[in-house]
Amino acid sequence: MSLSLQADPLPLRADEHGSIRIGNTRVLLELVIHAYQAGLSAEQIAERFDTLELADIHAVLAYYLRHRSQVEDYMQRREAEAEEIQQRIETELPRRLTREELLARWSARQEP
Repeated sequence: MSLSLQADPLPLRADEHGSIRIGNTRVLLELVIHAYQAGLSAEQIAERFDTLELADIHAVLAYYLRHRSQVEDYMQRREAEAEEIQQRIETELPRRLTREELLARWSARQEP
């Protein structure tokens, strides 16, 4: 009996927004890479993201280690996009009222 040597497809896919997700899950590539960079093993990452298959995590980590600069460039772009969206939200939404301001408004409405 011989061993069938074949390359498995990479378990990464881009969703409709350009985010890279792992397998058929909603888990983002950057979440797994951040966990790995924080020192978690593939097994620990699998415990944290129980929808992921351990083999897919190993494949993603191998891809990251072979294409580190490309993956890190992608992650930096994603981080910059997130910061831009956060700034836009903060400037477009009205200021949040403090607890004291809310209590003062509530007290004013309670007075006859």
